[in-house]
Amino acid sequence: MVVFTGVELGWLLIVLGALVLLFEAYSPGFFMTVPGTVMIILGVLLVLGVDILGSVWGIILGVVVALASAIATVWFYSKLNRGAEPPTTMSRDAVIGRTGRVIRPIDAHSLDGKVRVGGHEWSAHSTGAPIAEGATVRVVEAEGVHVVVEEV
Repeated sequence: MVVFTGVELGWLLIVLGALVLLFEAYSPGFFMTVPGTVMIILGVLLVLGVDILGSVWGIILGVVVALASAIATVWFYSKLNRGAEPPTTMSRDAVIGRTGRVIRPIDAHSLDGKVRVGGHEWSAHSTGAPIAEGATVRVVEAEGVHVVVEEV
């Protein structure tokens, strides 16, 4: 069993936090920013010799610092993201009956086809005949993460 000292655990948290932030940089969405920042800050406390694991007061300090850094990260991100519109989402059932445009040829036996409906791209297959790129289609059914379309 490996037992880390406070300083070793601190460096491990700093490295893991940096890797999490690096992952976030390549796959943005803000989901990993808060945990990465909290890991780095708690790691710095451990490296500096603050005992956040050895006593009740240390644990309370660690929790307070983690919450404060999480709140500060969210606040800072909201300042960076000011004025940006929230992302639009569309459920699969909301596209039934809507029209769209084929952006990759569609046939009845493959999900290689793509259709753009309401600004969102969906994998699609047709109800029967192949449909060429550029054609206008109507969504007749949604199955999992793809839609079934017919030419209009």
